[in-house]
Amino acid sequence: MLGLDGDATGCRPALNRPRPAERPFRSHDTPLWSRLTMSTLSPPSWPYCGYGAEPATDPVGCTGVHVPGYTACLAHLTDADRTAYLTGLAPGAAIDHRGTPFTHDLLEALLNALQDPTTNAPHIGTAKFEQARFLGVAWFARTLFSGFATFDGAQFSDTAAFDLAQFSGPARFEQAHFSGPATFEQAHFFSAAWFGEARFFESAMFERTQFSDIAGFHLAQFSGPAEFEQAQFSGPARFLQAQFSGTAWFKWARFSGPAEFDGAQFSGPATFEQARFSDTATFEQAHFSDTAWFGQARFSGPATFDRARFSGTAGFGGGRFSATVTFGEARFEGVSVLGPFVCARMVRLSGAVFMLPVTLEIAAQAVMCKRTRWESTATLRVRYATVDLSHAVLTAPAAVITHPTPFTHNDLVVSEDHLATPGVQPSVTERVRVVSVQGVDAAHLVLTDTDLTNCLFSGAFHLDQIRLEGRTTFADAPTGWHRRGIRPVRFSPRRVLAEEHHWRAHTAGQPVPPADAAPDPRLWRPGPHHPDPARTPDPEDVAALYRQLRKAFEDGKNEPGAADFYYGECEMRRHDLTGTTKGERRLLWGYWLLSGYGLRASRAFTWLLAAMSLTVLLLMGFGLPTHDPDPATTGALTGSKISLHTSTPDPALHGGWTQRMTWARAEKATRVAVNSVVFRSSGQNLTTSGTYIEMTSRLLEPTLLALGVLAIRGRIKR
Repeated sequence: MLGLDGDATGCRPALNRPRPAERPFRSHDTPLWSRLTMSTLSPPSWPYCGYGAEPATDPVGCTGVHVPGYTACLAHLTDADRTAYLTGLAPGAAIDHRGTPFTHDLLEALLNALQDPTTNAPHIGTAKFEQARFLGVAWFARTLFSGFATFDGAQFSDTAAFDLAQFSGPARFEQAHFSGPATFEQAHFFSAAWFGEARFFESAMFERTQFSDIAGFHLAQFSGPAEFEQAQFSGPARFLQAQFSGTAWFKWARFSGPAEFDGAQFSGPATFEQARFSDTATFEQAHFSDTAWFGQARFSGPATFDRARFSGTAGFGGGRFSATVTFGEARFEGVSVLGPFVCARMVRLSGAVFMLPVTLEIAAQAVMCKRTRWESTATLRVRYATVDLSHAVLTAPAAVITHPTPFTHNDLVVSEDHLATPGVQPSVTERVRVVSVQGVDAAHLVLTDTDLTNCLFSGAFHLDQIRLEGRTTFADAPTGWHRRGIRPVRFSPRRVLAEEHHWRAHTAGQPVPPADAAPDPRLWRPGPHHPDPARTPDPEDVAALYRQLRKAFEDGKNEPGAADFYYGECEMRRHDLTGTTKGERRLLWGYWLLSGYGLRASRAFTWLLAAMSLTVLLLMGFGLPTHDPDPATTGALTGSKISLHTSTPDPALHGGWTQRMTWARAEKATRVAVNSVVFRSSGQNLTTSGTYIEMTSRLLEPTLLALGVLAIRGRIKR
């Protein structure tokens, strides 16, 4: 806040800050008047002073308007004439000093002549300072402008202080040049304020330690329209807690230094279309009651809209952010479309609230939506980005969609040059990567054409009701052969959740990879909290995730997609030492070994072929007799009757191994094995051992055949 103190001599109050030292005003100082006389080749439209004119070099001379009743400007009047003029002024008088050069003391003398004794501050009616030149400090603090105040084209070589000034009528500063700090802190513009094409920059001629603002509008009030079109701010521009009751027009404005609008209140439309922000731009806690247009604006530095409130439409179409843009805890009460815009880094929407059905169109490296709240339907059309939806609140259906083509705004393609990765196919880099849906009510969530390779699902609600549309990508199991002790291991190719990757990497004792290292496809990927066991999901949790996602695929009539998730569920149950009993784990182990949980046809058919081969060998060695037994018929004559009895001896096996392992016996054993597969009896005479061998094969081999058929069915079922 700025303090006000009156001086002991009865002069006008001054702001509680030191003034720069300056040479005293001397009316007959020739070098000084040379500085005040600035040449121009174009004469002004008003009757001008012409002091210092030279026909050859400067035909115009001083452009200051004539003081009424005199033929010279205020700066070039004699001391007596200047004193007479100033003595005749009264508070509220209209003054006209267009084109006049002012030193600090000359301006001080003018304002003292207009000082109102009741307020102890200058009071000016109509004030005309067009193209005036202020070579020293221009101290208009607490000045009351009750009429039209115009400073169009004015040049301020040093500090221009308008703190606590009041402009009851229109105020014009169009094309004004502020070479030093320009402060309008707590100034009040009751009517229109024009700063179009004004330039705020720091001159290298002056050394300043007491002023840090280049353009300071802290707590300024604009009751009418405020127009800063094409204004240029070379240093910091501070509009902290400024109030814009009418239209705030910053179209094509250029902010070379930090632009601070924290706490600003925009009651009317706020337009920043095609504005350029070369440094940081902050709109923290700003309130846009009407429309807020940032279409085609360019932000070279970080942009912050934390806790901002958009009660009306907010347009960012065609905007480009070269650094991070944050909307943390912002409220979008009247926004139905946000974008399309491009951000080279991260878009932070964490904690933001969207009240209306909204469509977001964003191309960025990352989109952070932690604890973002959507009170109605939402569609996030995203390109390139890594999306984090952790603990987002969805009260209605919300979709995250990979937008297939670059966004357009007003029929023009929004450039994505700074987002594309050299040497990488666009179809790969443009795919949206969702990295977390933890804590989300997935019953309202739709993910379309997204990459879920690193997505964390743990902690999500109603995960069985999530909808996964289009080309959804999950992580893969490690490739190639691995060694587990002395035993070689090869993981089945399948889609794997990130949580399983994290658990297996933890149990395998894998080291934490370097932050910039690319994932090794031959290894499990460690989680973000690796190797902390308390923050790594256990098999029971991962099995529940697989179960719910499997149901989501099945409800979507995607049986082949559900197959890998059933495999993952069984895998986690097989490794779960707490939630799965020992007997169930053994059963799952056998199920996995024989057929990959009924999903690996090759494994089941391999076991079937091995079982049939073993059956053939066992039958050749022990089951087939040496010769088929010949039946023998015997009879007995009793009186006039003959009784016949036919008997077949038990099959007998004789001879050595060379007699048993023959092609003829192999052919017979193969017929028995094939009939066993289809659960039929071959009718072949077998030894007692052969009978048990056939019974076993008729039980086991059809089961293996069924498992193989089931695995094929699981992959092609629709």
